[in-house]
Amino acid sequence: MGREDSHYRPDGVDGRRFGGSGSGGVYGSARAVPPEGHPDPGPNHPYSAVPGPNHPYSAVPGPGVDQPYTDRAAAGGVYGTRAERSPRLDPPTRPTAGRPAASGTALGPRPGPPVPPPARRRRVLPFAVLATVLLLVLAGVGVFVARPGPVAGWLGEDEPKPTASALPPEPDPQAVLAALDPNAPEPTPDGVRAALAPLVGQPELGSRVNVSVADVATGTSLYAKGADAPTVPASVTKLVTAVTVLEARGPGYRIPTRAVAGAAPGEVVIVGGGDPTLAVDGKGFYPGAARLDDLARQVKVALGGAAPTKVTVDATLFPGPRVAAGWDDDIPVGGFGARISALMTDGARSEPEKARRTFEETNHAAERTAEPDLFAGRAFARLLGLPESAVRTGKAPAAPASPASPAAGAPAPGTELGKVQSLPVIRLVDIMISYSDNVIAEALARQVALARKQPASFVGAGKAMDVVAGELGLPADELDLADGSGLSRNNRISPSLLTDLLTIAGNGEHPELGAIFGGLPVAAWSGTLDERYQAAGTKAGAGVVRAKTGTLTGVHAIAGLVTTADGRLLTFAVLTDQAPADSMDGTRRALDRITSALAVCGCR
Repeated sequence: MGREDSHYRPDGVDGRRFGGSGSGGVYGSARAVPPEGHPDPGPNHPYSAVPGPNHPYSAVPGPGVDQPYTDRAAAGGVYGTRAERSPRLDPPTRPTAGRPAASGTALGPRPGPPVPPPARRRRVLPFAVLATVLLLVLAGVGVFVARPGPVAGWLGEDEPKPTASALPPEPDPQAVLAALDPNAPEPTPDGVRAALAPLVGQPELGSRVNVSVADVATGTSLYAKGADAPTVPASVTKLVTAVTVLEARGPGYRIPTRAVAGAAPGEVVIVGGGDPTLAVDGKGFYPGAARLDDLARQVKVALGGAAPTKVTVDATLFPGPRVAAGWDDDIPVGGFGARISALMTDGARSEPEKARRTFEETNHAAERTAEPDLFAGRAFARLLGLPESAVRTGKAPAAPASPASPAAGAPAPGTELGKVQSLPVIRLVDIMISYSDNVIAEALARQVALARKQPASFVGAGKAMDVVAGELGLPADELDLADGSGLSRNNRISPSLLTDLLTIAGNGEHPELGAIFGGLPVAAWSGTLDERYQAAGTKAGAGVVRAKTGTLTGVHAIAGLVTTADGRLLTFAVLTDQAPADSMDGTRRALDRITSALAVCGCR
């Protein structure tokens, strides 16, 4: 069965271990290394494999470079032995065997992100700027958007976690540009139409197929079939979530989780800031995540030896329902989604260690807790030496007008006792896109809401993402979002908005948005495309197509980049929301044939 990335139930029957709501895991046969910063579980652990010296992606970053995610940076710290790097600084080359070409520098797929503005913006930049590949370098947070593969730094003992004061400031992104071949022949609308017309009517696609294809160097629309029609996008929604959170928060932003003094003596209030990857300890699901045991240590120091008496859980930052309108009933506990809360650990997984061990055999599903905030609060209480009965929900007191002196006795209500911070947004985006992590997507959508002064709810996040899309020049009237993950059937996005978005993310005006390209799966190689592009009529796209996928029952979508046979870079989006419910594999192959046709033709 192919990779699932949203929610697919043929004939209404779920074939998944824990439920039907998919978050698109990519699960191959390769074993994976343990998450960054976690102890080596030993040679017999399923995540202990490391590529040998002859593996093309076994390079180790130099000193001072944060360990980047691999192409198997799933919605949880599970990593395989194959990896890709983000777009290279030299022109794309077409692989000869369906896998991205490797080099002596351990680089993976060559196709880079587009750089010109979208056609509807109707602005012309110099060709030297338009025909470029964007590489985003975030030295300030120690993040280089690249994937050299599993590295030795992911094994061994935990390294000390940086304190809040020691975290580097948010960086200024830098666009490093290198020209593509300016002589690559440009496709024509007639040529693209001739290539795609026989394919968009495949019966596996159903009765409504909307398509947009554009040349990224000129912004020219090359093919449009229902391109402006709002369509159910499924997990392709995550491209909008990624771009808007990178624009609103910046790639270096880290989500805080705080502990403050409560109103009662010894009361500790844990205040959720919306970090979905927060771990209890070094055995958490996501690599490098902030940890409650670190926060507990800070609290004990701040209390100066005084014993805590109770824990109050404050998850009020996210108001409103914890389940979105348009979600199928099994999503909250079905294994691929969760009830969304401002405080949760391990994406609300109730058994994160088990989820890591069984990652592949369960197809990425994991049981989720029904009360993510209280589940996290009870874990925090145990770390403070308190029973679970000492935990309740509530709201943190306001911060005191002036901080108390160390000799003033017990901290005043609202005094901060400790703080931990998430991985930078750029890395959360990478996980979300690579493995279609629904919980991370919802958390990031709420960060957009907070940045634009909207309620951090499903409705507020949808409004905020619409606002940011408009700020970027996207046609906001072709965007209507009920959630940030794409699980809702109430979402609507037009194909042309998606091709515009991909172009905006690659032009030099918004270099911080180029982070989305590092996580885009590569056909027949990584992410949710790992097992696709292997059937007859699709193999030309292997290693050449790079795209985000989306799947709900009766809904299939794909949007991304492809290099033509002549070396021209195109953006595409193909969405169908009336596909046969019992033909998931057939519909996916039909989509793959369309994008492979773009890869194999010059379309002139």
